[in-house]
Amino acid sequence: MPPAPAVPTATYRLQLQPDFPFSAATTAVPHLAALNISHLHLSPVLEAVPGSRHGYDVVDPTRVREELGGEEGLRELSRTARDHGLGLILDIVPNHMAMSPRHNPALWEVLRDGPSSPRARWFDIDWEAQGGQVLLPVLGGPLGEEADRLKVDGDVLRYHDHAFPLREGTAGLPLPRLLDAQWYRPVWWRLARTELNYRRFFSISELIGVRVEDPEVFAATHAKILELLHEGVVDGLRVDHPDGLADPGGYLRRLHEATGGRWTVVEKILADGEGLPASWPVAGTTGYDALRHVDGLFMDPAGFGELLDRYRAFAAPQTDRGGDWDATVRRAAYKVLTHELAAESDRLTRVAARLCATSPETALRDRAPWALRTALTELLVRLEVYRPYSPEDAATVVTEEAAAEARRAFAVPEEAGAVDVVRDLLLGRYGDGPAQAEFRTRFAQTASALRAKSVEDTAFYRYVQLLSATEVGGEPGDPAVGPDRFHAYCARVQRDWPATGTVLSTHDAKRSADVRAALHVLTECPGRWADVLAEASRGVEPVPDGQLAWAAWQTVFGLGPAGDERAREERVREALLKHVREAGLFTSWTEQEPPYEEAVARFVAAGPCGVPGRKVAELREALEPHIRANVLGAALVHLTMPGVPDLYQGTEREYRALVDPDNRTPPRFGENGDGGDGGGGRSEKEAVTRAALALRARRPEVFGTSASYEPLAAVGPAADHCLAFARSGEVVTAVTRLSLRLAESGGWRDTRLPLPRGRWADVREPGREFEREVRAAELFAASPVVLLERLPE
Repeated sequence: MPPAPAVPTATYRLQLQPDFPFSAATTAVPHLAALNISHLHLSPVLEAVPGSRHGYDVVDPTRVREELGGEEGLRELSRTARDHGLGLILDIVPNHMAMSPRHNPALWEVLRDGPSSPRARWFDIDWEAQGGQVLLPVLGGPLGEEADRLKVDGDVLRYHDHAFPLREGTAGLPLPRLLDAQWYRPVWWRLARTELNYRRFFSISELIGVRVEDPEVFAATHAKILELLHEGVVDGLRVDHPDGLADPGGYLRRLHEATGGRWTVVEKILADGEGLPASWPVAGTTGYDALRHVDGLFMDPAGFGELLDRYRAFAAPQTDRGGDWDATVRRAAYKVLTHELAAESDRLTRVAARLCATSPETALRDRAPWALRTALTELLVRLEVYRPYSPEDAATVVTEEAAAEARRAFAVPEEAGAVDVVRDLLLGRYGDGPAQAEFRTRFAQTASALRAKSVEDTAFYRYVQLLSATEVGGEPGDPAVGPDRFHAYCARVQRDWPATGTVLSTHDAKRSADVRAALHVLTECPGRWADVLAEASRGVEPVPDGQLAWAAWQTVFGLGPAGDERAREERVREALLKHVREAGLFTSWTEQEPPYEEAVARFVAAGPCGVPGRKVAELREALEPHIRANVLGAALVHLTMPGVPDLYQGTEREYRALVDPDNRTPPRFGENGDGGDGGGGRSEKEAVTRAALALRARRPEVFGTSASYEPLAAVGPAADHCLAFARSGEVVTAVTRLSLRLAESGGWRDTRLPLPRGRWADVREPGREFEREVRAAELFAASPVVLLERLPE
């Protein structure tokens, strides 16, 4: 077998966990090689919290995870992959580690020895706060109620299954003095919201920020990964959450130098119109920007607008103020910043107040902390991207328009000057010393956490008129993407980031691509959907609230038939319970309302997953040809557009999954690499996937970094329903979009697709050949998607 290429032609994500270790991945290699991918893409492989199903809670970056088979298991997987011509891509987690002292040896040492520990520089801890003790939010209640459960065991303090090191010479002290003598303080878990003095991953207190901007910390935490790279065990990297880092660009430059320029992509969520920083030495993103553009092709903009009106009528008055996306995000941001991220807001305010109080600049003096906090809050909630990366970048992110709006939050105009102070500090107008750099860093890190929590984890669960639009990286307020806009996006990718990653389904997706493909069809029949919903909802009691009911009906429509009805009901119920907790309107993760959540469960059983749900199932069955067109169209576009396609485990076939943990179920691969799911034979989607991947593997020059992308425009009455493009003049992709609207308008009629010069063969249907201008009805006679290859002259 030839070695895997330096730049992948296609990758395949495997979600490793104790139930799917390296040995299981090794068994799957023949099937994955037969798909014609070039690299396996593995979830994090370093030592993590025991039992972790995702691996992002790393406890020891110097070791490969034993639960997965240890380093020898990884090396054996690599050898088997290489025997089949495949390489390995690793997901790495530079931003954080698990806040689990008994499993995390570096953290154990820091909690025992305090800031003098050599490893204290590893973790982003504010030692000047909380009396120099690290707050550990682990107690089930206030200390007075939990003190009897804290036990000294030699040089260890135990609390249930938690264990903490005791400072030398303190084991014999009475409990109050013993706790005061430590470099940490166990506290009630509810204090995490406002009192924490270490940086977290978003609002997850179980994950502590790592200072990889420090060269020594980078070297210590990346040594094993770099060893695996340099020894040829792995070939490239996916970097998780770079926006949490103090200096993403600096980190990526150091990583690029240390890896020798290996293919690396970053999990950067780009807002609509935002570009990846050109200075980052990476191949591109992990592909959520591509997901947004591919999904948008299969949404009808007019139908989306009508669907929004139908939603308002159905769910009113129990909506998040009527379904306005920008307003929904703004309200969510205020809520997150003052609740889940209150500790981060406090720390940022302290940094700003200290800087102003000690600055020689008179313009910064006499700024009250409350005014600075208000200014910071008002500017942060108006950011439309994750974060600024430099003072120059801040000018386009923290705009004068945003500042003008922020000033209106102050009753006294003179106090509104705090807004200008904050903005000028971000723009670098008061120098570039350590204090100013710290402020800009803290602002950027708080901004990225706020954007993730307020948009992806709150607003996406409140703005529910079309669930398929609320996907990571999405723009739910304006989700539809026309052909011209899609072509412009692809041209930019091919020009600027030709080796970037592209995805449709991931381990973090709210819904798999095939679930979203079904939901897209609702934008083509909003009236029909509303009528079916009105009929299905009649007499279903109790309905917890209209917003939840609308989301629940869409969930079962998107999921469709899914095997055992009891298991299906459980999957839907668990997804919707997560939905309402994330939305935070009537219950939440930290303030759960059992009566409301019980009502949600009863509604799911009686309505969407009960007899009334058959009405929705009948509608889905009637729309199945159009769902098929969306599934196949999205798959083929994804596999042939510019960039490196990443397939999530199982998505080469029909794959319908809801939000995690539903989408992290271990995949099933049969013996001898048959991909066995017991279905017998291959699905149409798998046939399309295999054909496209085989062509990519056979003709890498057609799709690679030196390839070209040429839009092809159909002509005729249904031209907008055909999306087509050529790659390097050698391959043509053509797919049907908005097929229900197409059928209702009379079909293709005299629509034609002019092909580039030459004769063209259907890759999936040998013997079918075309040239010059082909009738769309003939081109799409057997399938809503077509992949053509130019025949030699």
